[in-house]
Amino acid sequence: METLVNTLNSYIWSDALIFLCLGAGLFYSILTRFAQVRHFKEMWRLLFNSNESDKGISSFQALSVSLSGRVGVGNIAGVAAAIGFGGPGAIFWMWVVAFLGASTAYAESTLGQLYKVNDNGQYRGGPAYYFERCLGWKWLGILFALSSIVACGIFLPGIQANAVGNAVTQVFGNGQMVSSSFGEVGSTKLIALAIILIVLAFIIFGGIKRIAHFTQIVVPFMALGYIVMALIIIFLNLEKIPGIFGLILSDAFTAQAGFGAAIGWGVKRGIYSNEAGQGTGPHAAAAAEVQHPAQQGLVQAFSVYVDTLFICTATALMILITQQYNVQGTLEAGQFIVQNVPADTIIASPAFTQMALLSVFGGIGPVFVGIALFFFAFTTILAYYYIAETNVAYLRRALNLSIPLTLVKLVIMFMVAYGTVNTAGYIWDLGDVGVGLMAWINIVGILIIFFISRPTMLALRDYEAQQKAGGPITFDPVKLGIKNATFWEERLKNQKSE
Repeated sequence: METLVNTLNSYIWSDALIFLCLGAGLFYSILTRFAQVRHFKEMWRLLFNSNESDKGISSFQALSVSLSGRVGVGNIAGVAAAIGFGGPGAIFWMWVVAFLGASTAYAESTLGQLYKVNDNGQYRGGPAYYFERCLGWKWLGILFALSSIVACGIFLPGIQANAVGNAVTQVFGNGQMVSSSFGEVGSTKLIALAIILIVLAFIIFGGIKRIAHFTQIVVPFMALGYIVMALIIIFLNLEKIPGIFGLILSDAFTAQAGFGAAIGWGVKRGIYSNEAGQGTGPHAAAAAEVQHPAQQGLVQAFSVYVDTLFICTATALMILITQQYNVQGTLEAGQFIVQNVPADTIIASPAFTQMALLSVFGGIGPVFVGIALFFFAFTTILAYYYIAETNVAYLRRALNLSIPLTLVKLVIMFMVAYGTVNTAGYIWDLGDVGVGLMAWINIVGILIIFFISRPTMLALRDYEAQQKAGGPITFDPVKLGIKNATFWEERLKNQKSE
């Protein structure tokens, strides 16, 4: 099985996908005239839109739900893996992916809003919906739905749970070893697993409203706390900052682990972390109650900045300032291009980050990382559940199937349990397969949509024109020549009849 997964990864994460992700981001950046920069002030204003309704959630809640998916293990363990395998220069390529990916996030999230539906009193949308409704390609919608259910319902939750288990073990030790079908498992890890499953069940059985209300409190709090810890380390080492940025920039092009390794790991971990183009963000974006589809597109573009430029950079600076990292090259096992910490330190884990905080804050450092990882990973699992549920709902409509959502909840919980007790390397490889499949389908799909009908560009120009005219902000898809945006057609009709 592991050999099969590695083979799939070699095909899915070929150079073609890396150039596709970067190329799509550059393509949309140019066409939108770098909307991710021009509308930065508008992104801030839209964040605090409180138009929550019985059917939809507010823009801030949608941002929190999408950030709960973007801000996860990739921000702590993923950044460490990027540095460990690609060198400090990999961080530069994560920044590039974030900057360009913000425009991709705008495009996919605007599409999510444009083609969302009212499903029994709840807004739903995402790539499966806009592939069917915009392109008329139900088969592509079904293909993406199946891929996302497998990825978000089976592959990805295990990564988050695995990182939590490893972090808790590093803080509190293994505890008493217990024999299981997966080998020896520490009692500490089992206790952590029990807590996760109990709280997870309580929230996901409450639906998107409960998920949104939970994440709008937890996500800003955990992100701010994490950034504050990083700022303290930066403040204590101000004289090192110019050198650290110089190292990142120089290593990006003459990488210690090889130019290709820096780009490959930076792009891979960048996409995994901020999810721009992956097709996950549009699900939360579609659930938002907004005046215009472009508004939620801009909000979701900002979420990419929060994830990578703020939180991932915070992790990278903590690790590089304290020099708590190794760089593994294409050398014999156990040999490193750079070695600052013990050779047996697991690279694809939170270890570098925990060691960085330990070197500054003492014993409280690893404990803080363990707590941060718990919340980062837990909220990400919630986002994965919502994505899986949305795509199951799509299949129920598209194929007229009777698939109980309770089954989705149980599968997610089983995979959380499985991921917690499995090995880190293998479970990361499974996650990479899921992320890569979704990214291939979604990025190719949104590029095809652009060349056929350009709805995201029409929506952006319409929104900018209304802003320039001083409002009011409304949206009429028929006037713009956008077809099958039936939710917005019905909404406008109802507004005129009131």
